[in-house]
Amino acid sequence: MVYVFFAEGFEEVEALTTVDLIRRSGAELRTVSVMDKKQVTGSHGITIETDLLFEETEMPADMLILPGGMPGTKNLGAHQGLCRMLEEQNEKKGWLAAICAAPSVFANLGFLKDKKATSYPGAVTGQDCEAYLEEEVVSDAHIVTSRGVGTAIPFALRLVEILKGTEAADQIAESIIYRR
Repeated sequence: MVYVFFAEGFEEVEALTTVDLIRRSGAELRTVSVMDKKQVTGSHGITIETDLLFEETEMPADMLILPGGMPGTKNLGAHQGLCRMLEEQNEKKGWLAAICAAPSVFANLGFLKDKKATSYPGAVTGQDCEAYLEEEVVSDAHIVTSRGVGTAIPFALRLVEILKGTEAADQIAESIIYRR
């Protein structure tokens, strides 16, 4: 199971591109609200209805994904249950992924100290990680980070590659007319 977590103020393009491409791959994915309701409004006023409330999630999970956006990232980082779930996933070296400002949640939890990472400029710094890279997507061990809306497709395709293999990611890229 793959979970994508939504909080008020999430970045719509990052979240929905990731959900869309992973679902195209056939991976089992559920959207999860960390609010007390399934309807969550993004940073640009688009409201979506998630599949689950946080309390309905079950571990273990194949991958946990955090979209960016403000104040969505702050709301994700403030959710104690989500932080405990992220810590559990990190301890067992399970897949974690975050885009835009959301890698700061991983940095604040100490996950990036010995990892290469990227983020929206200023969200994570070289002091938070082993090396800050200005690349579209950075994978280091079990953690994947990305920069923002403009990198949502390569981020999602990298996650598909992890979950379903390079061939599946290449097929999806071709089907959406995206050059890898």
